[in-house]
Amino acid sequence: MKYYKTLILLLFSMSVFSADNEVFVDQAGNNADIDIEQLGESNIIGGLNSVAGTPTALDLDGTSLTLDINQIGNSNKFLGDINGDSITGFFNFDGDSNTFTIQADPTDTYGIDSSDYDVNVTGSSNTFTFDHGTGALSSTIDLDWTIMGDSNTIDYDLDIDGATSYIDVDGDSNSLTYDGDGADNGYFYLDHTGDSSTLNVQQQSTINNDWLQINSNSNNTTLCVIQDDQGTTTSC
Repeated sequence: MKYYKTLILLLFSMSVFSADNEVFVDQAGNNADIDIEQLGESNIIGGLNSVAGTPTALDLDGTSLTLDINQIGNSNKFLGDINGDSITGFFNFDGDSNTFTIQADPTDTYGIDSSDYDVNVTGSSNTFTFDHGTGALSSTIDLDWTIMGDSNTIDYDLDIDGATSYIDVDGDSNSLTYDGDGADNGYFYLDHTGDSSTLNVQQQSTINNDWLQINSNSNNTTLCVIQDDQGTTTSC
């Protein structure tokens, strides 16, 4: 039934906006499994309030949600807002100049516990923004990023206890900004290969027990690391 619903949305968007494929999703309920694959250029995955070419964020509410997104092509966009526990997300982007934005609990009012995200990116000049959780309400996330290509921009904030991040960046002139907050048990691992990149990593908590490791094989790369157990933020 879920596949059928997604197919209807895709065909509807194609009939109204003939240039590109656009899928709009608004899901409320538990144990949902949403799989979307788009092939081509200038495709959009967003919310029901989107208009042609200008997406709003899709809205997912519930527990035990699984989201599997594949966008293959250039200049595609994905925007999503997620509220709920036990979220599993698989994201695969293959192409250039794509935009990926996801917010978990964007209004800072829900608990986001026990999330697992796997993001794979192949291509150049992509922009990725990931904002997850509110420290007082959320705990435990496992985030795995694999990025292959040049001139990509990755900006993500984790305000959550027990955050584990594995980041693998392979390419030149990439920009990575990470801001991790929470009470304790933050784990950040970065493996970077490529030249002339900018890497800014900030990790602050209030109870210590944070762990950070960076392996970089590069030339002319700018690296800034701030780790603060007082819970305060200092900019790179």
